[in-house]
Order: sequence, then C-alpha cells, then structure tokens
Amino acid sequence: MAHTGNFGQTAPASRLPIHRLGASGPSLASVLAQVSGAGRRLALLHVDVDGLGSIHATLGENIVEQALTVVARRLAQAIPSDAWLWQLGSEEFLVAMAYRDGEPDGQALAEQLREMFDTPVQVPPYVLDITLAIGIALFPDHAHDADALLTAAEQAMRRAVRGGPGGQVLFAPDVELHSDEPSPPGGRRFLDAIARNEFQLHYQPVISGRDGSIVACSALLRWHNEREGVLRAGRILPAVERAGLAEPVGLWTIETALQQIRHWRDIGIDYVTASIPLEGALLLRRECLDLIGELFHRSGIPGNVVEFELSESVLQMDAPHVDENLSGLRSLGASLTLADFGMRGLSLTALARYPLDRLKIDRGFLRDITRKPRNAALVRAIIAMGHQLGMTVVAKGVESEADLAFLRRYRCDFFQGYLFSPPLPAPGIDETLRRRYLLPQIFRSESDEQPTRTLLLLDDEENVLRALTRLLRRDGYRLLTANSVNEAFDLLARNQVQVIVSDQRMPDMSGTEFLARVREMYPDTVRLALSGYTDAGTISEAINQGAVYRFLLKPWDDAELRGHIRAAFRLAEQQRQATPKDFDADDSGAS
Repeated sequence: MAHTGNFGQTAPASRLPIHRLGASGPSLASVLAQVSGAGRRLALLHVDVDGLGSIHATLGENIVEQALTVVARRLAQAIPSDAWLWQLGSEEFLVAMAYRDGEPDGQALAEQLREMFDTPVQVPPYVLDITLAIGIALFPDHAHDADALLTAAEQAMRRAVRGGPGGQVLFAPDVELHSDEPSPPGGRRFLDAIARNEFQLHYQPVISGRDGSIVACSALLRWHNEREGVLRAGRILPAVERAGLAEPVGLWTIETALQQIRHWRDIGIDYVTASIPLEGALLLRRECLDLIGELFHRSGIPGNVVEFELSESVLQMDAPHVDENLSGLRSLGASLTLADFGMRGLSLTALARYPLDRLKIDRGFLRDITRKPRNAALVRAIIAMGHQLGMTVVAKGVESEADLAFLRRYRCDFFQGYLFSPPLPAPGIDETLRRRYLLPQIFRSESDEQPTRTLLLLDDEENVLRALTRLLRRDGYRLLTANSVNEAFDLLARNQVQVIVSDQRMPDMSGTEFLARVREMYPDTVRLALSGYTDAGTISEAINQGAVYRFLLKPWDDAELRGHIRAAFRLAEQQRQATPKDFDADDSGAS
C-alpha cells in the first residue's frame, strides 16, 4: 500500500485490526521483509499507557478494561492506513510505520499519537487523564532484524516512562537505561536548556478556508532533552511555572518566533504571520508592553504580523494589568487569539469582555463531528458564536478531509492539523511555506467539481449497490456509494448531497437511525429508506418524525424508484431556493 505522505489518511478502527504479536496477523519479521524489499525505512513505536495502575487501584479492573478499549480505538484511528498495530499484554502496544526520506517519520507519528490523548478518556461516569510514553526505534538505523528492533524500541520506551508521564524517546544505543546522573536542581535545568539550545520552537501551518493557502504558523514549544527525548509544552510549562521561570521562557519564545519571522521575510516568505503563546506570568506584569515592544523593535518586525495566543486560565485571572496589557498589544497591531476554547470552563461573560480577534477550537471538539449530531451541533454553535462576536475561528487538530469539508461548510475560517502538516522544526518548515498552498485540490469550488444533483446510495450489500448504480446512472446523477454508515457520513461531509437512499437493515445501524442523524446534521437533504421487509411501526415513526421522506420496498420497481428519486430532487431544489447556501467559498470570512 503506498504511503500518503501525511497523516490525514487514517484508518477507521473497524478496518485496522489489532493483533497480538506472535498470534494471528502479520509478524514483525514479515513486515520488515516487506519494507526492506520496497526500499523503505520503518519506525517501530513501543507505546506504554501511563496511569493505569492508579486507575486500577481506585476504580477497579473493569474501568481499566474499558479505558484500554478506548485507547486501542484511538490508536487505530490515528495511525496511517498502511501502518501496523499490535497489542502487547494489557497496557502496551506496538505501531510500525514504513516511510521514505522526506515523509513524516516515527517521531512525527508519536507526536500525533500523544496529541490524541490531550483530550481525556471518558468511561462514564469517569473522565480519565491518560497519557502515552513512547519509545521509537528505526529500521535499519538501529537494528537489522525483528528481535533487535523490538529490544531497541522497548529500551527507548523504558527511558520515556522513567522521564515521567507523556514522554517520547528515540533509541540511542550509547545512552544507559539506568543512568543515575542527577538532574540539575530547581529551575537551573530550564535555564541550562535554553543556553544549550535544547528548547526549540516547532511550527505548524495555519490554512485559510478560502483557498488552502498558508497564512500563519503556530509556534509550539519543544524541549529536546537528551535523557527524556522530545517533550511538548504540556509537559514543560507546568514545571517551568513551578520553578518561577514562566516569564523568561515566555520572552524567549516570543523573541525566537520573531527571529523566525525575520528569517522568513529575508528569504521572501512575507505572507506568513506567527501565532505565539503568551504566558500569564508575563501578561500580569506592568512592564509587559515595554518588554514585548523592545523585542519587536530589535527584530524589526511590525506587530501586525503576530498574533498572541492566550489560554482560558489567563482570561480568568482578575488582575489589574491584564486588560491594560491586552489593549496595549492590540495598539501595537498584534491580534489576540483565545487558544483551545472550551477546555477550561471560561465563562461567556469573560469571552465577551476581552478584545479578542480569533477563537481557536480545541481538537477535542472535532472528534466524530461528521457522525454524531450533538458533536456537530456544538462545533457549529462555537463557529457561529465566534462570528457573532466579530472573531474569526480556527479549528485545531483537523486530521481528515471529511472533518475539513464539514468545517468549511459551516464557515470555519482557518484550519490547523496533521491533514496539512505535522509541527516541524524551524529548518524543516521553509520548503513547506514556499509551496504556499497545501492540498489545493480540496479547496476547489464545488460548483466546478460537482453537478447539482448528487445522490448517495447506502447499502451493506455490494450487489444491491451495483444494481442501483446501473439503474440510476442513466438519469445523469452524480452517484456516491457507501457500504457502511461511517463511509456514508464521510461522503456526506465531503460532498454536497441532495438526496440519500439508504437500506434499512444494516449491521452497524438501522437505516432509520442513520437518516435521523442525517436529518439533524444535514436538514436540507431529502432522505429515502429502502427495505426488504415491511414494518409498519418503523415506517410510520420514521415518516412522522421527518427522518424519512419516502419508505420504499425491495424488490423495487425500476420506473417507480426512478420517479421517487426525481421527485426527491425537485423537493431538494425547492428547499435550496428557499434557504441560503450552506457555504460559499468566496464568503468564508478568511483574510
């Protein structure tokens, strides 16, 4: 299977089996042979699930088992469709991914897997904070056979676990696993990290919903720690704050990002702004504006090419200088973004109070937005609220074309996520920015690509889909076919569908339940159910609730079915003329 070059093409859990290593399914040795024969490299990730011991001790084995089921499902959904996934024992997994030079590698994949668990795991009635410790070994760099590669990945994982929750370590053969070298005391280790250039900023492109162009880069703090691997901001900043160093680290972050903007401008990349986190400790200081203004002056960068990202906790502080400093930053020309909205319980009063320009939706809200009406409704409400408050809206953590299409339909302005690019270190981002447009084919106008009449056919029997396709192709419709509910939801998110014909009896969800969800998410569609049996209760309930426009029986009469579908399209067109379009690519609000 060819590698896609990005992490947007992930496999649904139902299509990516989780094997026990050494049991049924492919062995690591066979995978290595396949990869070697294709002239590719392979990253083996040994994944340990942190925190299950304390969950077991307090909540019991049943909750742990349920949590592991969620963990396995998230891992299966997150990895590329041509990767391999095994479960080791109860709390450990292996992920193997083949790649070529220039493609996302094992460290990028590990970063994505850990980000999947920024959102807590829900096992009702409990909400569980679970992190992953990941060790990475590479073939053929670190080992030339399966046993040696497994040993190397396990050793790296043990170092990651020793470093604390959420660690990520690349195997290093010259590093002793049980080193007793003490860490520098207190905050000195962070100052030493800055002095040794161990702190770095990675940059993730922010994409315009208008045309797919790169308009900004979000600056993300990373610590390349020799003993613990690459640590993300979520692990670094709490310790930095406890050490009383949030302010100098925050100033270093701003200064480094401004120097990067200067570099981009010097090489002709003058169309990209930077989104930089602004720490609360700095915002509380009376001298905040003077300190940041001096950094602007030294870099020669104007304020209007910078946006500062604020956490909800910053805006919840009742401190004398916050309002003054936020207003002052805007007077310098900088924009203000509320990062990860909805994760820390910010009141709507506080949201309306501050002079914010942009709202960033946390990735946790995007999960299942194309399949679950309540999730979809919440995201639509956040986008609408942001626009009503005069803000543009960024969706963070966009990982599939279906999610992107859904968000564009409801006029989300900007996007950030692995569908476009993982966070990249400064030396590796320039070439991406020079391309300027990422996945431009996705952003073509629907009017250029799709005829007006698009019909979705859903049936779990391939022979039925083929028969319907042969019958209806002659009528000039653009036909989309799906043999599962999840595939149908993805097609609905990615396409403007006017009419749906769904089978009633399917293994994962009944046709009436599917169409009821579709009605909530896409009320302008006209929905027909096709059933091979008569159920008066089901038929009357579905029609009375408005989930189904027509309920048709198998075997169908060809002429009658074609007539019902023509009538459904006429109804859809009447509804379309009576209501505004869902999305206009030239009116997205992006700038």
